[in-house]
Amino acid sequence: MKQVQGKLNNQCQYVAFLRGINVGGHGLIRMTDLKIAFEKMGFKNVRTVLASGNVVFESEQEDKIALGKEIESSLKRVFEKEISVILRSRNELKKLQSSEPFEGITMNSDIRLYVTFLSRKTGPRTISIPYSPQKKEFRIIHATPSEVLSVLDLSKGKGTKDLMNILEKEFGSDVTTRNWNTVLKLLN
Repeated sequence: MKQVQGKLNNQCQYVAFLRGINVGGHGLIRMTDLKIAFEKMGFKNVRTVLASGNVVFESEQEDKIALGKEIESSLKRVFEKEISVILRSRNELKKLQSSEPFEGITMNSDIRLYVTFLSRKTGPRTISIPYSPQKKEFRIIHATPSEVLSVLDLSKGKGTKDLMNILEKEFGSDVTTRNWNTVLKLLN
């Protein structure tokens, strides 16, 4: 099988990041049901990764905006609730991976690396990036028009809720965050 520019046999490879499902016991959707829903939409080679709303699939559709709206509409019909979807092509994720975004971060059991996927370009920010609060429980190390990279240090306090609050305040509520290890699993 020949792969050219993110296409496999005229199929574009995508990852759908679904926002707000299976988090803290809310928005529960079984991954088998999600897989079936994507297959019924006509997508190929569908698989879910972890229970946090990550779907890898192939489609002939190259327009990500139209594709995202189509998926959101279909999921609303199937699951009877609004589910925001942020799409990235496999090539976009590979490019992010090859940029080595967390290079130089000293890892230990308390360090968590996060990628926040943005659904749209955001306006001016009230913080400068890189950004770290006084307690230094987290750092926002880099932001592009499509992703925000953060490092959380659990040894300095909880920080996760504070990080998510800052991300939503600065980049909007239509974002979704994944652990870097999850992103790497999606690429494998």
